[in-house]
Amino acid sequence: MNTVWMSALRISIIYVIIGGIWIITSDQALSYFFADKQSVVELQTIKGWFFIIATGFILFWLVYRQLSNMNEAEERLRYALNASGDGVWDWDVPSSKVWYSKQLQTMLGYENGEFSNSLDEWSSRVHPDDIESVMNELQLHLDGKTDSYINEHRIRCKNGRYKWVQDSGRVITRDENGHPVRVVGTHSDITTRKEADEKLKLANTVFTHAYEGILVTDADSKIIEVNEAFSRITGYSREDVIGQSPKILQSGNHSPEFYEEMWHLIRTEGYWSGELSNRHKNGQLFVEMLTISEIRDEEGNAANYVALFSDITHIRAQQMALERLASYDPLTSLPNRILLADRLKQSMARCQRHQQLLAVAFIDLDGFKQVNDRYGHEVGDKLLVTISNRMKQALREGDTLARIGGDEFIAVLTELNVFDDCESVIERLLVASSESISIDDKTFSVSASIGVTLFPEDSVDADILMRHADHAMYTAKQLGKNRYHLFDVNQDDAIRSHRKQLLHIERALENDEFVMHYQPIVNMRTGSVVGLEGLLRWQSPEEGLLPPGAFLPYIENNPISVNLGEWVIHAVLKQISLWQAAQVTMPDMISINISALQIEQANFADRLASLLNAHPEVDPHKIELEILETSALEDIENVSNTMSACAQLGVKFAIDDFGTGYSSLTYLKHLPAEIIKIDQSFVRDMLVDEDDLAIVKGVIGLANAFQRGVIAEGVESAEHGKALLKLGCEQAQGFGIAKPMPAERVPEWIEEWKPQW
Repeated sequence: MNTVWMSALRISIIYVIIGGIWIITSDQALSYFFADKQSVVELQTIKGWFFIIATGFILFWLVYRQLSNMNEAEERLRYALNASGDGVWDWDVPSSKVWYSKQLQTMLGYENGEFSNSLDEWSSRVHPDDIESVMNELQLHLDGKTDSYINEHRIRCKNGRYKWVQDSGRVITRDENGHPVRVVGTHSDITTRKEADEKLKLANTVFTHAYEGILVTDADSKIIEVNEAFSRITGYSREDVIGQSPKILQSGNHSPEFYEEMWHLIRTEGYWSGELSNRHKNGQLFVEMLTISEIRDEEGNAANYVALFSDITHIRAQQMALERLASYDPLTSLPNRILLADRLKQSMARCQRHQQLLAVAFIDLDGFKQVNDRYGHEVGDKLLVTISNRMKQALREGDTLARIGGDEFIAVLTELNVFDDCESVIERLLVASSESISIDDKTFSVSASIGVTLFPEDSVDADILMRHADHAMYTAKQLGKNRYHLFDVNQDDAIRSHRKQLLHIERALENDEFVMHYQPIVNMRTGSVVGLEGLLRWQSPEEGLLPPGAFLPYIENNPISVNLGEWVIHAVLKQISLWQAAQVTMPDMISINISALQIEQANFADRLASLLNAHPEVDPHKIELEILETSALEDIENVSNTMSACAQLGVKFAIDDFGTGYSSLTYLKHLPAEIIKIDQSFVRDMLVDEDDLAIVKGVIGLANAFQRGVIAEGVESAEHGKALLKLGCEQAQGFGIAKPMPAERVPEWIEEWKPQW
């Protein structure tokens, strides 16, 4: 029996008892006090009306109170349902009719009364993936196997989207056979909770399975959670670190000031990011890329700190190895051209600030080639290592000794007031290089010729400064070797010759004495001709056809090189137009050399656009610009921006003569060039010189590491081509393929070309 039936029965019984007691006691009282039957009859009538009126008032009061309580309960229920947003449904099972509350219809986007009261209407809106679960749970309850029906599923709204709802209900009436007659329940919108659960599940998955280590602390920097990657990287288990301070990871390699600055940024900016050295549980150091973020509560106070880090030890080791390979000579461990150029420029700047002198000493070993040729590279290498160590010991602290190739070295001597301050160092270098050396029970003796120039007395840039020292070194050799010669700024014949040659070149440009030759570039694996390099020649009336080496060195860092460079671009574009007009089949890429000074011009991209616009028939994507003298580039950022602007026009870029000069990996990293060209000086001797072979391998490796294409210059034989193919270099040019030729001979050569490998 339900409580309503019991309450009604209790009230009825009380009413019967009270009524019975009233009738019996009142009748006995009347009989006792009144003997007159007429009076008794009248009083009984009055007594009856009194009972009716009294019980009527009592019944009215009871019904009124019950209805008021019911209305109040219904009102509270309505307020509760409105506040919760829950919808109510009432299912008459025999008729399959369902009544839905307004809240339920509103939840699904319907107006009141717009939603059909059919059970099929409701079931058709349940998500197809959920309907089986819904029906199974409902049937279990209808069969009396569960106390109530509860199911979470998706239901389609009027706009076609699905909402997550929690459907709860209970059978409130069954027939005499126990079959359900009436089921009442509610629909609760749990979409927000479900989305939050999914986000929480995703966050937990990310936290658990992230490759990066994650560490969470409380406001007092006590560790409260770590993920699996944290344990993998640091060696500490979760149990090891919970409640501990992250300081247990500190390596001791960073100063207190470092951590103070780090935490200052975290508290003021909300985060810190950078590299950090920490210590593994086993004591080994590792380098990590770390980001620490501060999490604040609603009041703006620090609540947690989250650290996200990855182990970059291996990457840093590779980077350091590459940087060392790029900056140091692998044989002697001395700085190479790249590092020398950087140190020389820094020393020159420091020298000017302090108003001091700087000496550049170009050192060439006398007699080394004969030893190397007679006794082999192994003995020669040992000799170079021993001499380089001796010369390094002869220098002062702060000086630099670099090997720039073969048996050539450069020493940079700093903090000088007069030449005499470095003369003793140069004398020690001569002694160090000339002392006898025992190798494999044999004694060898060589000497050195040294050329010296002083800065800023020789007020030129770093490249020319070294070139002047080189000139002075040759003078020392001509004077008898095993000595040094000081470059004479005012009287050196080379300076006067240089100025004279500049005038000749300027006049030749005005008289249109320059011509273009083209050297094919081939794919040695497929045999196809993939490009042409436009090479400048000087058709001198006095000296005949001159190669670029006879005149280009004179115009480096001179405005004439810019004018001549524009002439070259115009000439190549014009030639391409002529080939196209003649319907000659040509390669898809034509390469043009440009100087460092030319590309550093602020208007270079605009000038290039003008030249391309003057030849609209030429596809810019066929043009590749080779940057010469990358070591002379002074503003890498602006050059990179210029190259990007040119790339918008369609042209590509290559870094020419890579491995020579004083170019740096910085250029390779920051300049958007697609091609690296290996200098011919290394390719030419790679078959007989292990150092050159190592350089070629290194450049190819760098090209692959930086995802750049590579072209070998100076291929003089089929053996060169085969060796390069084995090293992974497929594209090449050189005399072994074809010499540079006039434009009119190019089509015929392409037609007749047959690879030799």
